[in-house]
Amino acid sequence: MTHITWCLNGPLIFLPIHAAGIYTEDSIPGSKLSDYAVSSYIPSMATLEQCMQPRTPSQPRLLNVALPDEGNLPHSLKEIIIVEQILGQKSVYKLLEETATIDNVKRGMEECNFAHFSCHGEQDPNDPTQSALLLANGSKLTLTDIIKLKLPHAQLAFLAACQTATGDQTLPEEAIHLAAGMLVAGYQGVVATMWSIQDSDGPIVTGEFYKTLWKDGKPDVTQAAYALHYAVEKLKKESPSFLQWVPFIHMGL
Repeated sequence: MTHITWCLNGPLIFLPIHAAGIYTEDSIPGSKLSDYAVSSYIPSMATLEQCMQPRTPSQPRLLNVALPDEGNLPHSLKEIIIVEQILGQKSVYKLLEETATIDNVKRGMEECNFAHFSCHGEQDPNDPTQSALLLANGSKLTLTDIIKLKLPHAQLAFLAACQTATGDQTLPEEAIHLAAGMLVAGYQGVVATMWSIQDSDGPIVTGEFYKTLWKDGKPDVTQAAYALHYAVEKLKKESPSFLQWVPFIHMGL
């Protein structure tokens, strides 16, 4: 299947181009873009070039950040279990609840080449640089914090949180959101959301995504867009509501 990377600007950055198609009850197979192509997004061609730079080979290890109790996200517990079952406990570094502090998370991002966040995210409408992932005790890992990180070994971040690729309507020419910040920090690819998602959808997408990506313990970042595509296809079957599956997008390589 063809892989298309969309580099959009202006008002187009707010449109879910990957979901383009005909969705009427009498629509026929082949009437949707996703029937022919897997989509990714990129803020700029310079960012894509940065994502394509090779990383130093290292043993794959994933930082798993989750706040099921504090964040009132009970299904994130399922995500934790699913990730460990697929990757193996030795490949996962967990930061849960009160251990998910800003300092611990930053340190984990520096030590691990993959990251999975099961927490809340927010887009700040007044100052997009203060958009953040919500961590322990209400602390915030802001976009400003993220872009200051230097992560030469980083490969992929999965942001199973709301509004991580929402963007700012007052600056339509610029992609200012958490997912773009992860690319600036050094990740080659990011799975993010264009708007709020349901907690119960996280485990479905997470499970299918890592099953595809983490084959034989050898994850291939270049296959992340395909892994998300297959995961979203499963979510479509279980939760056909347009608003539930469309938010999930892949950015980067």
